[in-house]
Amino acid sequence: MALLGAINPLLTTAWAKGDAGWRLQEYVARGGYEALRMVLTQKMSQDQVIGEVKKSVLRGRGGAGFPAGLKWSFMPRAYAGDKYLVCNSDEGEPGTFKDRDLLRFDPHSVIEGMAIAAYAVGAGRGYNYIHGEIFDLYLRFEEALAEARAAGFIGQDILGSGFNFELFAHHGYGAYICGEETGLLESIEGKKGQPRYKPPFPASFGLYGKPTTINNTETFSAVPYIMRMGGDAYLNLGKANNGGTKLFSVSGHVNRPGNYEVPMGTPFPALLELAGGMRGGGKLKAVIPGGSSSPVLPAEIIMDCTLDYDSIAKAGSMLGSGAVIVMDESVCMVKALERLSYFYFEESCGQCTPCREGTGWMYRIVHRIETGDGRPEDLDLLGNLTGNIMGRTICALGDAAAMPVNGFLKHYRDEFAYHIEHKKCLVPPDVQRAGSTFYVGPSC
Repeated sequence: MALLGAINPLLTTAWAKGDAGWRLQEYVARGGYEALRMVLTQKMSQDQVIGEVKKSVLRGRGGAGFPAGLKWSFMPRAYAGDKYLVCNSDEGEPGTFKDRDLLRFDPHSVIEGMAIAAYAVGAGRGYNYIHGEIFDLYLRFEEALAEARAAGFIGQDILGSGFNFELFAHHGYGAYICGEETGLLESIEGKKGQPRYKPPFPASFGLYGKPTTINNTETFSAVPYIMRMGGDAYLNLGKANNGGTKLFSVSGHVNRPGNYEVPMGTPFPALLELAGGMRGGGKLKAVIPGGSSSPVLPAEIIMDCTLDYDSIAKAGSMLGSGAVIVMDESVCMVKALERLSYFYFEESCGQCTPCREGTGWMYRIVHRIETGDGRPEDLDLLGNLTGNIMGRTICALGDAAAMPVNGFLKHYRDEFAYHIEHKKCLVPPDVQRAGSTFYVGPSC
């Protein structure tokens, strides 16, 4: 696993030790749980804790980039009943594999971050919802929880402060839709994982109908470092409106695929260099910068971008989860989109008609273009379809399925048109066979 970065790492400090560094003893030796101890023994107020997180401009690392401190402040203070805290470890976005490594190499940072967040929002009970296909990490998190509970960092009267917080792991079953926060809540409640209408939002009506705050694994993992170093110092590691460091899952045609922690605002070429550059000396063609749902960006655009929410948005895409999928010139863009469209077609929960029907239509149209049966009117039909899906569904899966289609057609329409006219790919088959591992299946 690659651990290079422009500054001393925060979230990846323990990763160099591999499986030898995740235990409680190791975590405490490098300053673990000192932030929780400071918050509780100094009797910091909820406003003080939330204020530090706001100053840090820690933006949610799950994809949306919503400021974590602002989200915490939405929780009602005067509410007398139960309140909940939930960690979204249902990492199912294609190309994203950072959260599972946080749970593998440093689960106690997530536990400590959740305990601090629970104190700040007044939650007495929390759940970490862990993706169904990483059961070994679910078991590891359970072991880490047992260690934390035995040491008095989780449970009743934590560190003699009078603060009570119980934390549990909840195992999912691999459904991508459960990465949507309200679908996740439904799953914890034992129901089918389908998103809820919003409003009401989880802060007022969440788990079991109670006020609930939900954040991503990486977001919680950053909280102890913010409290130890201060919100301003954490912000200064990154750039304005994009505080701290970020984990980027780099895959595709690079020499060293892996997770890399770099400051927010790092130029994309610097990340590409950390990942060993293009595999086999290939030429960069395109990058999906934030997981499979973010629009693709051609090389000439991404090479001028910095890796932060605002810069990537300005370029016409999203930073998302930080999953950077690198493609060289061996990739057929039609085949790549076919692959992505099939994923969203399969993972739609079927609750909303535009998504249930539209994802299937999009896949079948792209598939027939790829297999030589495309029609000239298919390109406009795809654009019409995406316009009738986006913004018309309960959750964002419809948008997530449509945005890649729009991005590929915007920048690589000529490849799709060539497929339709010539019944074959613009990229020669021998070039595809020599270089491409982005997709699975025969060459065009």
